[in-house]
Amino acid sequence: MAPTETEPPPTPTFLKLSYPAPRVLLIRMDRPKDLNAMSTAAQWEMDSVWKWFDLEPLLSVAIITGTGRAFSAGADLKEWNNSMSGDADPKNRMGNSPAFKPLSRRLGKKPVIAAVNGLAMGAGCEFAINCDLVIAAEDAYFGLPEVKRGIAAIGGALPRLIRTIGLQRASEFALTGRNASAQEMFQWSIVNKVVPKEQVVDEAIKYAETIAKNSPDAIICTRAGLRQSWETASVERAVELTLEKEWAELQRGENIQEGLKAFAEKREPRWKGSRL
Repeated sequence: MAPTETEPPPTPTFLKLSYPAPRVLLIRMDRPKDLNAMSTAAQWEMDSVWKWFDLEPLLSVAIITGTGRAFSAGADLKEWNNSMSGDADPKNRMGNSPAFKPLSRRLGKKPVIAAVNGLAMGAGCEFAINCDLVIAAEDAYFGLPEVKRGIAAIGGALPRLIRTIGLQRASEFALTGRNASAQEMFQWSIVNKVVPKEQVVDEAIKYAETIAKNSPDAIICTRAGLRQSWETASVERAVELTLEKEWAELQRGENIQEGLKAFAEKREPRWKGSRL
């Protein structure tokens, strides 16, 4: 039984869920024969898991990784090709704007760590770019090869790349469609740490455990402040938005009282599940 208040959604197609540490969710993309490429059904499965994760009060941090030699090869191009055939309904084309936001465009409330165990191409690379932390295997590599296939990386990575690495580097990466090593992505500040392949998930769990020991409310509020700064043009407006919403909610919760009381009493805090 999951160590959560609510049951996770069913994940029969693509994902395997586990709980390697208190308040930590490990999500494993599990189509190794297809390099963890994502079908439409797989994307819907992920959407339901992210929504549940944000609402589940006993989870604070998620890790996403892949089975086999790939993190993810991105969208299932075979399905995409079939959806473009002459007898297919244009409304069902895989490249249409979906009714959900994939991980590459997820806003969410709680942090997600990418444990990039191998190749991260297309949407798989876009996923990593939008994660809060990225741990990469030494032999992992990243790429946005869409321009080589007649499509474009429209899953959310392009504006996020600009914010993180600047116009010239983002242009080089996205317009050439070339691969970048884990070490290069570390130098570009997209990857937090590069480790041997066999250590990538364990290292991500260490980061997740460190985060999850903190106040669940404070984690959500702090991440909101960081994300608002990334999304909002005005730094001061980002502060105001976080003060008006997450900080106001945090002050009405039990965890702020528990954290301050535990400090005064020189003991470890006993956090409650977040209601932010």
